[in-house]
Amino acid sequence: MSDGRDTVVERHAIQFGEQQLTFDLTYSRRKRLKISVRPDQSVTVDAPEDRSFEDIIRKVRKRADWVVKQMDYFDRFQPLPTPRQYIGGETHIYLGRQYRLKLISDDNEQVKLIRGYLQVYTRDCQDANRVRGLLESWYREHAKAVMLNRFDHCYEAVERFGIPQPTSILFRRMDKRWGSCGNSGSIILNTELAKAPIHCIDYVITHELCHLKHRNHSKDFLSLLTICMPDWERRKERLERVVC
Repeated sequence: MSDGRDTVVERHAIQFGEQQLTFDLTYSRRKRLKISVRPDQSVTVDAPEDRSFEDIIRKVRKRADWVVKQMDYFDRFQPLPTPRQYIGGETHIYLGRQYRLKLISDDNEQVKLIRGYLQVYTRDCQDANRVRGLLESWYREHAKAVMLNRFDHCYEAVERFGIPQPTSILFRRMDKRWGSCGNSGSIILNTELAKAPIHCIDYVITHELCHLKHRNHSKDFLSLLTICMPDWERRKERLERVVC
């Protein structure tokens, strides 16, 4: 059942002390309400279709202190870099390292990583959308290969703590999270992780693996994550500096 609200974003605000917290509210076919703070410090709330507005506001007020702390955390990384223009000489990131974009006119369209350059071979070097599409396809392909390799490494490290194998590993570009663990035991990894250093990719994978044993962010979950990866907080902070 859907009344069409799953595509509508509503802007709302609550007062928290002397600060006004503005958030974007979206209704969708989901079971639980989710509050997220993005690196640009914007706040989003994803709510089940049947959740009352009054209940949503109560939940946001209850989490307001956490929201402010997250906003303060991301404030350290401001201002965020300007959007990519996909022109020659522009800097792009792969596995935590910076590479210059080099555009080469060629009918055989492809992308190669050669001696510090991401070389994009394209029929039209002036077509930024075409360059972007070729580069994003290259990132997706390499992200899957890298993350599958790191997944095997990470699972070997945590298997002894009684963490089960996931039912499946999926790859998808996501705007609000680096990874997720479904109730069915599947793990989804954000292909944008290809821009992060290897030790940060390992953190996301280990984080989601721990969710196979503890579904929420309880004390038991954090304890397990700390046992599996004692320096996870340092890796998480480094990951937040990666801007997609």
